[in-house]
Amino acid sequence: MTSAIIITPVKDSIETALQTIKSVSVSIAGTENTYIIYNDNSTAENAAILELQAKESGAEIIHVNSLTHHPSPNYLFVLQHAQDLAISRNKHLIVIESDVTVKNGTITNLIELTHKLTKPGLIAAVTVDTSGQINFPYLYARKFKKGEIDTKKRLSFCCTLLSNNFLNSYSFKNLNPEKNWYDVFISHKSTELGFGNYLLTNEEVLHQPHSSRPWKNLKYTHPLKYYWIKFTQKKDKI
Repeated sequence: MTSAIIITPVKDSIETALQTIKSVSVSIAGTENTYIIYNDNSTAENAAILELQAKESGAEIIHVNSLTHHPSPNYLFVLQHAQDLAISRNKHLIVIESDVTVKNGTITNLIELTHKLTKPGLIAAVTVDTSGQINFPYLYARKFKKGEIDTKKRLSFCCTLLSNNFLNSYSFKNLNPEKNWYDVFISHKSTELGFGNYLLTNEEVLHQPHSSRPWKNLKYTHPLKYYWIKFTQKKDKI
């Protein structure tokens, strides 16, 4: 298996989303990978921009509101839909968030490692800031050595491959619909099912956190306000 379905869920944050789309498109040029942009209720103006960029990049675009009336965020729907596509096409699934910029070889390296690592479930590239320092959500990896680290810690879906074998072992239809985000649960489910989760500390991608949901930056600047919003408005349920 040498190819993947690559997905980027987008909720506005158009500046970083365009950077993501362009970097992924360059990275997979000339390959058999499929790139799908999931527009999750962006504004009409931003949806039009995404349409144009998808056309120019050779990517597919799916407007989530044409398939479900559930309000954003629709991460559960996107994961379920993408899993079904990946299984039906016998491909891996790679999630690349709309605040991440990948390097030219990143996607190829992720796929090639599925043949080299022991029973991979998830394989993730480490995230860095503009200065090249490891940043959220992998602050715990700052002391890790360089390489392919088999870890029991949770992996984020910033830039992460979910192997076809894992996708066929656990249906995302079983995920809790009351939650908003699923990377922590899916990371643990992978190891629970006997797969290995690998963090690539030698494969870096640029991460500009929370560009689509700026209120989440309050976690670092005004944590009390962040948790007040989180619990009173029932946001960011993991």
